[in-house]
Amino acid sequence: MFPRVLFLLLLALNIGGAFWIAFAPDASVPTPAITDPGVPALVLLSERDGARAGANPTKPVDAAAAAASSSDVCASIGPFQTQSDMRASLNSLTPLVKRIQYRDERATQSRGFWVFLAAMKTREDALGVARRLSAKGVRDYYVVTAGEQLNTISLGLFREQANAERRKAEIAGMGFEPQLIQRTEELPVYWIDFARDVDSGFDWRSHVANSNGIEERTIDCF
Repeated sequence: MFPRVLFLLLLALNIGGAFWIAFAPDASVPTPAITDPGVPALVLLSERDGARAGANPTKPVDAAAAAASSSDVCASIGPFQTQSDMRASLNSLTPLVKRIQYRDERATQSRGFWVFLAAMKTREDALGVARRLSAKGVRDYYVVTAGEQLNTISLGLFREQANAERRKAEIAGMGFEPQLIQRTEELPVYWIDFARDVDSGFDWRSHVANSNGIEERTIDCF
């Protein structure tokens, strides 16, 4: 009898312990304070610097703004008609300035002034007018035989406008109606840009072999 009672008592205790483990509330373990009350927490120097860097990010430096110092003066000289003239001047100026570069542009240039009689309808008409010119003593003319100016009578191409005007007046005095136009073409020209110190007293003309026709322009610094 006694062993049976003891067995039932142990069984009840085991069942009660199992229920306690299964349904007992979680015990929250308090986190111990890192420091004593009133004492500031220790922070590593590297952690402090990293936090400051994150709060105040460094602004990137504008390389172009740093390069173009407020003490610089920038200018452009030109136009140089040939690349060889430009390169010779570029080589002479490079050791004397802070920064230098070159660029090319397209420029309209005069090829002279052309005096002519407008194109005739036919080749025979053009030759007839040419014979009339010859009869009046005009020798330096040419009947155009091809291209866009077919059957035009050329009376001369002049470098100076004044000479072209005289030729036109001469032919007009013989009873003809000559015309005068300026002939142009687009050609490349070259400019040199440089930056120098404002107090350098730099005279570029003394370092350019042929400065005739070369001008200086003030430009924004680069």
